[in-house]
Amino acid sequence: MRCDRLWTNARLATLAPEHPGIGEIEGGVIAAQDGRILFAGAAAQAPAFAPDETVDCEGRWITPGLIDPHTHLVFGGDRAQEFEMRLAGASYEEIARAGGGIVSTMRATRAADEDALVAAALPRLDALIAEGATTVEIKSGYGLSLEHEIKCLRAARRLATKRPARIVTTFLGAHALPPEWAGDSDGYIDEVCGRMLPAIAAEGLADAVDAFCEGIGFTPAQTRRVFEAAQAHGLPVKLHAEQLSNQHGTALAASFRALSADHLEHLDMDGVAAMARAGVVATLLPGAFYFVRETRLPPIDALRDAGVPIALATDCNPGTSPLTSLLLTMNMAATLFRLTVDECLAGVTREAARALGLAGETGTLEAGKACDLAIWDIERPAELVYRMGFNPLHARVWSGK
Repeated sequence: MRCDRLWTNARLATLAPEHPGIGEIEGGVIAAQDGRILFAGAAAQAPAFAPDETVDCEGRWITPGLIDPHTHLVFGGDRAQEFEMRLAGASYEEIARAGGGIVSTMRATRAADEDALVAAALPRLDALIAEGATTVEIKSGYGLSLEHEIKCLRAARRLATKRPARIVTTFLGAHALPPEWAGDSDGYIDEVCGRMLPAIAAEGLADAVDAFCEGIGFTPAQTRRVFEAAQAHGLPVKLHAEQLSNQHGTALAASFRALSADHLEHLDMDGVAAMARAGVVATLLPGAFYFVRETRLPPIDALRDAGVPIALATDCNPGTSPLTSLLLTMNMAATLFRLTVDECLAGVTREAARALGLAGETGTLEAGKACDLAIWDIERPAELVYRMGFNPLHARVWSGK
């Protein structure tokens, strides 16, 4: 059987759901043709391939390419000054109410043109790619007007022309209330639903729609309106939920069969049950938990017991998680949240793909899926979670190349 490339003498972590744990296979091979996996499994069970190129992995481990399912990678400026304020004792809410937070980044983002936003985002994307990431979600939400939200989403789309990576874009117009709408959050949601979202959908700039349902964000009723507008335009939804308080946003997201609900430190048992019934992925963001020095843990055991899939993401953003390392994200998830090695690896591959609606395309080493691979100089998969500040990536393959 002909194939473009054949990787031999490898140890595989397939993450295929029908295999136990992370689907470890010794003496494995992967065959690819036209960017898709033809076969991933034990060499003894492989067909006779006639490859154009053979790569001897010399016993290295291969996992699916890593996936970051929640980032805010496109933005202007930074918020190092707010970091100093937080060190001095200011809370996230206090900084936001003092004119910092998301609105601070909004000002810098509005001041930057599209080219500048692309140039600023590339090093952040490169850092993720250097650690084996092949798929990255990028949200808007720092423009907070039609002109600037479109600019941010166009910049995010352009990143896919600059680097060999799959970029998934999410419209997050309901991220914060811009100053020009002060005192009229319902009016701003009218703008998001009636003007911004239709224009963005018409241009095909968003793969999903998100919102920040929180005391300093938007109410569940306002979030519902955003979700209904997204649904009318055929776009799936996801939600920043239960980060700082329990607004019951997760149950709302579940009623719309959201792809994911993210953060979840204040998630209650009713929300967990709703997620389980609707198949909503729990995307945990340990970088934000660490950076804002949160003390309330997401209900990990309840999520496990209910069978809710758990994904992990960097939440790369300038204010609460300036993190561009999925490897460190896994270590944080294990150390702070007590996730297992298997859960961490699934969280940045199989379950991360599920959180983006891409479970049929990537996230596991299975025939028919995109040939997105990360090849590692490690002796056991636990090293990917155990080490901090160490990158054992040997090679990265995106779409078979």
